[in-house]
Amino acid sequence: MSNPRPGPDEFNEEELIRSEFDSIVSGLSLDESAPTTYLDELDAIQDSNRFIPPNPPRQSPRAMWRAIKSAVNRWFHRGYHDDDGAAL
Repeated sequence: MSNPRPGPDEFNEEELIRSEFDSIVSGLSLDESAPTTYLDELDAIQDSNRFIPPNPPRQSPRAMWRAIKSAVNRWFHRGYHDDDGAAL
């Protein structure tokens, strides 16, 4: 059977929820003359955290061949050959 009157714990929890809601609402501004909105600010934060891939300069075929040769030499002369280089 449910108690029609809230207990002290229920009252405190409800009062806490109302006070937190009031604090959130009091921080909102209904002034539409601001140059940016909250959503604009969120979009700006999201755009600033995006990954921008590097754009390396184009290489000539000769420079590419030298880079490949250097990578293969480093691979074979790495000092140990216990694995294929892949690590999980």
